[in-house]
Amino acid sequence: MRRFRGRLAVVLIATSACMAARADVGNAQYWQAPGSSDREDYIHEPFPPGVQIVQTELDGPLYADSSGHTLYHWQLKNLRNGDTGDRKKSGTSACTNEIYKETSGMQSPYPPGFLLPELDTRPSCDKLWPPYVAPDDAKPVGKWTIITRKDGTKQWVYDDYPVYTSSLDHHKGDVLGGTKIEKAGGSGVVRTPIGPPPNVPPELKVEAFGTGHMLVDHKGYSVYYSDADSPGKSNCDAKCQTQWKPVVASDTATAQSEWSIVVLPSGIKQWAFRKHPLYTFIPDLHGRTLVGSDVPGWHNVYTQRTLPPPKEFTIQDSRIGQVLADSHGKTIYLYNCTDDALDQQACDNPDAPQEYRLAVCGNGDAKVCRDLFPYVIAKAGDKSASPLWAVMAIDPNTGHRAAANQADALHVWAYRERPVYTYANDRRAGDADGDAFGEFNGYRNGFKAFWLRDDFLDNAYRR
Repeated sequence: MRRFRGRLAVVLIATSACMAARADVGNAQYWQAPGSSDREDYIHEPFPPGVQIVQTELDGPLYADSSGHTLYHWQLKNLRNGDTGDRKKSGTSACTNEIYKETSGMQSPYPPGFLLPELDTRPSCDKLWPPYVAPDDAKPVGKWTIITRKDGTKQWVYDDYPVYTSSLDHHKGDVLGGTKIEKAGGSGVVRTPIGPPPNVPPELKVEAFGTGHMLVDHKGYSVYYSDADSPGKSNCDAKCQTQWKPVVASDTATAQSEWSIVVLPSGIKQWAFRKHPLYTFIPDLHGRTLVGSDVPGWHNVYTQRTLPPPKEFTIQDSRIGQVLADSHGKTIYLYNCTDDALDQQACDNPDAPQEYRLAVCGNGDAKVCRDLFPYVIAKAGDKSASPLWAVMAIDPNTGHRAAANQADALHVWAYRERPVYTYANDRRAGDADGDAFGEFNGYRNGFKAFWLRDDFLDNAYRR
């Protein structure tokens, strides 16, 4: 755990750590306010016929095909003993119809040459990730170009990387094949959804979190607004500015869309978003933090937030930060998994092989695994306002989806169609001893707490 230096930062963190758990997640600072229609704006750029832009809750505006299925990249990444994924400007796709049968040895602790599970039903990469096919008469437009696959079909390329859909996505707005959130998909070479660039000034950028898209400056430091300001007017005096630094706009900057300019008494131009003048917090010691929001009347700035999780869930303070918990205060965990084949198939969902999860939490025994990491059971009729959360029927003996009308099916809460769990050895509300359970701190194949706030931890351990 990182120790803050600087008196004010220490006081703020200590105050946060002592806050009582909030039972009503609907009123928490993390979620979109009831009735809010805030959506992230984007830069309009040309795209091919058949492509559309879909607003999604977690990942913002994304490109989708004519049916609304999200489009993805699979960008090259270096692993332990090699790399895999698509190379930029390579003119080829690494996602083919080959069915891999053995581990590749790229992801420790697995050496190469071991047979992969469920080989009789293992699909090829292009079955899980169908290439986004371009018509024979398609022409490049903007950042969109075309390559010819080995089988002769044409495939769309965006920003120099081939484009795919996901077999996990079934409805318009589904983004189940990947996410923009760092490490949320595990530690392998994961797929990421693609979309138009966010419409933000060059001095700022957008960071993706599990609770929304946060504005940060060009160095990655969080941006804030103050309740003491008036719409379009800064009331931050000289004393205030010893702690809060205005986000300066260039002399040539002009207002557009949700962005406006505030001219300070000194003549300096300051950016304002949705009429709120923007600042960074001088005591912030690293980027993407919520520390400044501990100061009464100050708030982090989001281009959009997610909707609240199921209403019976709670927020708990733990040794690793603030976490999402069930109605009894037990920390909720997500399971991460990417297999060790060259095509890096995800094994974190009920449609994938369950051998990895059962091995890491039950030594292959489904009952031991259920006892150690029990599913979060949903009550009859439970629903969530957020489409990210749903109730799923699971076969308790296999971990796969239950058959229709299966008598012993468990009805469990799932996040992005991945079941969520608690940990049997968490004894008190706020315990998070199951965090990092598994390989490589739980990112390679294992369990991570559903963190809401982790801004006093080292970056390497963030979800």
